[in-house]
Amino acid sequence: MENIIKYHIKNVKKGDHAAFEEIVSFYQNKVYHIVYRMVGDSHEAQDIAQEAFIRAYTNIHSFDENRKFSTWLYRIATNLSIDRLRKKKPDFHLDAEVKGTEGLDMYSQLAADQALPEEEVESMELQSYIHKEILSLPPKYRSVIVLRFLDDLSLAEIGEILDLPLGTVKTRIHRGRELLRKKLRHV
Repeated sequence: MENIIKYHIKNVKKGDHAAFEEIVSFYQNKVYHIVYRMVGDSHEAQDIAQEAFIRAYTNIHSFDENRKFSTWLYRIATNLSIDRLRKKKPDFHLDAEVKGTEGLDMYSQLAADQALPEEEVESMELQSYIHKEILSLPPKYRSVIVLRFLDDLSLAEIGEILDLPLGTVKTRIHRGRELLRKKLRHV
């Protein structure tokens, strides 16, 4: 196949433009796939592949016929892809001012590690509401829920503190959580 391509290249150099159509039809899918894998966009890959063939055609006189044409063509396509990716790279700095604003820079657009004030208020309100609902539980369930989930004590420690068997502690925690779940189901 390489000999046929070399034959077409010689004809293109002699001025036979139709011979280049044969070269394009043979390599167009391969060039497209190489470019597509680099840029990841179908339309852009088509543009770059077309540009690669145009460059190859206009520079065919500089092609060394002792080398493989496919390598030369793929190199052109790869270089064009790299150039396009470089041009697409965002050209901004975080300390640059955002257009249309006074004093705002790109740092202000970054996500903060801390919660927003509204989120903190909502969280505090939710905690306050849950605490109020815990206080409304019957005392035998409230005590085990508070010790287990707010004070983070083990089941054995709760049993010792309340002088209850482990099975009773587990049952009260389960029933207390179910009562609490029913009270909080609309939250």
